[in-house]
Amino acid sequence: MKGRTPSYSATADPNRVSSLELFFDLVFVFTITQLTSLLARDPSITGLAQVVLVFGNVWWMYGGYAWLTNAVPPVEVGLRLLLLLGMGGFLLVALAIPTVFGGGALAFGIGYMLVTLIHTWFFLRASQQSILSAMARLGPFNLVTAGLLLVAAFTNGPARWILFSVGFVLHWLTPYLIQQSNFRIRSAHFVERHGLILLIALGESVVAVGIGLGTNLPAGRIMAALLGLGLAAALWWLYFEGEDARAEDALERAPQERRPWLALNAFGYVFLPILGGIVVIAAGLKLALVHYDEPATGSTALLLAGGVALYLAGLVLFRWFLHIGPLWIRLLLTVLTFLTAIVGLRVSAIAQIGLLLAIVVVGITGESLLARRRGFS
Repeated sequence: MKGRTPSYSATADPNRVSSLELFFDLVFVFTITQLTSLLARDPSITGLAQVVLVFGNVWWMYGGYAWLTNAVPPVEVGLRLLLLLGMGGFLLVALAIPTVFGGGALAFGIGYMLVTLIHTWFFLRASQQSILSAMARLGPFNLVTAGLLLVAAFTNGPARWILFSVGFVLHWLTPYLIQQSNFRIRSAHFVERHGLILLIALGESVVAVGIGLGTNLPAGRIMAALLGLGLAAALWWLYFEGEDARAEDALERAPQERRPWLALNAFGYVFLPILGGIVVIAAGLKLALVHYDEPATGSTALLLAGGVALYLAGLVLFRWFLHIGPLWIRLLLTVLTFLTAIVGLRVSAIAQIGLLLAIVVVGITGESLLARRRGFS
């Protein structure tokens, strides 16, 4: 958080993220890398739909683990071992993602069921009656969805798509079917945990692009990669220049019974487009760097423009749900960044990346000036 030095020891302050949780996040972010590879390999409507369905299901269970360790800190040896087993399940899920609509569906389904069972078991070890009551209602929904994804491995074609779609919808409708107020949110821990996953995802997207460059590095390709890094840094700035601290304050100020809904909306639903935008941007950068000095293909230009616009739209919703800042500059940035697809199509991929970076930097500068006038900091 802004102005604080996080502590990541295994027995850290319960209001901070532990080293084991950070380790868990590092494994989970491998799913982001795999989704990026899936989309870069098939940058079509079909590929994008696969990414949406897979990420929608996987992000729900990651969020479940974030709520889990927020409610039940993993301080006991038994709980730490369960969390490590959960990491193994997420690794299996991530390994299967590139072929989840092919031969990898069974591995994905088994890994997802393992993640879900461990999540439920871990939660049921909580001592607070309110948490046990909430999990008694949530657990069956999660297990049903995990079962659907496991059954999907034994289907083909439209049936598998339907089962993944039903799982996606059921997961994200579940909060409206159970009472949320039984959960007690530790705001500092919750905000920091999600900030870390966003930070790691941004960094991993840069690494994934770098790995894909190969050994042929003309000056133009290096420049394109550096512009891509600058774009990732600008996106980092938009969130970490005080947005996280303001979000924590907003959660702290909220009545206890309303806090779980704010957390769910801002860090559950809204983080889908924020992190999904990073996946799309990374896939676009991978494709752009192959033919950096030529007019971009339609898929490359749209992935770059659409990914940044999706990330910005998520940040607009983030502010809107938490009431933590003005929206109009970020709304304007969302529109302008999407229009950069025209530059990519007519000029080159490197020109589009440079323009995206320039637009976001101007937006950051404008927000900074506005904050000084209105007292936001």
